[in-house]
Amino acid sequence: MLQHLMIRRGPIELAADLHLPDDFDSAARLRAVVLSTPGSSVKEQIGANYASRLAARGIAALVFDPAHQGRSGGEPRDLEDPYRRGEDISYAVDALTTTPGIDPRRIGVLGICAGGGYAVHTARTDHRIKAVGTVVPANMGTSFRGFQPDGPAAALDALADARIEEARSGEMTRVNWLPDTLKDATAAGLTDIDTTQAITYYRTGRGGNEHSTNRRLSRGDSLLLGYDAFHLVDQLLTQPLQVILAGRIGNTGSYDAGMQLWKLAPNPVDLMVIDGAGHYEMYDEPAYVDAAVERLTDFYVDNL
Repeated sequence: MLQHLMIRRGPIELAADLHLPDDFDSAARLRAVVLSTPGSSVKEQIGANYASRLAARGIAALVFDPAHQGRSGGEPRDLEDPYRRGEDISYAVDALTTTPGIDPRRIGVLGICAGGGYAVHTARTDHRIKAVGTVVPANMGTSFRGFQPDGPAAALDALADARIEEARSGEMTRVNWLPDTLKDATAAGLTDIDTTQAITYYRTGRGGNEHSTNRRLSRGDSLLLGYDAFHLVDQLLTQPLQVILAGRIGNTGSYDAGMQLWKLAPNPVDLMVIDGAGHYEMYDEPAYVDAAVERLTDFYVDNL
């Protein structure tokens, strides 16, 4: 069962889908999970793959388009602001706490890729979230700082100059998250398996969606460069934690990030490494997603 929602977020609304068990009874008091999805994705992609499976196993799952992206409101478009992404999660929790049939004291979060870092960062201080699940979690601050060939400080200097020019011209710059095609990737010398699988997922009929633009507003990059998704986790993330990782270690950094999170967290409950899986194969390959969701279901049943 699927319900389309618009979640009030201050002056704008978040477009969301609430996945419910087929036998959902509004008089019940179900466990529920808010999904925090990868950067650049929309709710019909990775989030729906996990949310629909959780609902089939009796757990309500809410997935949404982040503010400024997809079919959610917010200007300017295509902004990836890690702090607003965290606020989005809390607004989604607001919505679940007033939804008939949902137990407001049994709400968890599931974060995937960049959404894993955003989920952790939010749960540290929003303790309405009672359990934290992650799949191939990434710390976008660490990732972005590592992407800068001349270092993050030089990147911030360049972004400052670019923003001055944007103010003069009145035009904001957007950049690609990924090459739009495999041919573009090859031309740029990006032939590693992770980039190839990311493009195959996001930019083809396999996982592509018309509302996922593959564009990022460059002025948000300065926020990402200064971000640490795991700041104070060792002191504040007291909720039970599940970490699920892809066994094939590629160049996304999610394996190292997941292991770091596992070691930092005060209450780590379950660590799962799925042999043979790559980062992007955890998005939609049925065998890998099913294995993750089975383990996540046990985690949420035990901890919500």
